[in-house]
Amino acid sequence: MEWGGVAAGVILIAFGIGSLVLSISGHNEVQTQLSREKIVGTPDMTPEGIAQGAQEAGLPDSIELPTCSVAGEEIDTGSEAKCFADYMRIHALESTGGLAYAEMGQYVSAANPNDPAGTNDPAEAQKDADGNPVSNGARNIWVTETALATALYTSFLAEGTALFGIVVGIALILAGIGFVILALGGALRSRAAD
Repeated sequence: MEWGGVAAGVILIAFGIGSLVLSISGHNEVQTQLSREKIVGTPDMTPEGIAQGAQEAGLPDSIELPTCSVAGEEIDTGSEAKCFADYMRIHALESTGGLAYAEMGQYVSAANPNDPAGTNDPAEAQKDADGNPVSNGARNIWVTETALATALYTSFLAEGTALFGIVVGIALILAGIGFVILALGGALRSRAAD
């Protein structure tokens, strides 16, 4: 039984070391890939700056504004990536008059070409030189914003998962050491009793 405890402890220590190595590697990979993209926060990426921009764009007060700040900072951590993505969402809302992707039509409205809400009816859409409906550019802003923000949010999630893996690795190592100590302690006591 004692040697079974030692074996279990050694296995836990091995899994803990493996978890630590993979998690540290994943954490470093997230930061390396973010740094490689050379993303830098714009000057308005402060709570005060974005509040002013949102007010000037006429965004409703119900829109939740970011409270973090990445103005002038290189984005190289998951938390900074999430913060930057939160600001990107507000920038997209400023560009579309406060409308999200699902609130806009696929085409530019012929009746009101400056309205970002557009229309989903091709018959009511503005037409190009070939008679085809004109795509709603304001809606396309959301396609780009969503793709970029999703990548940034994934970096945040990946870094958080890596940090959790580091904690789990340390816990496994400590549990394994505990198993070994308990198993060897029991083996030594039984030998002393003989």
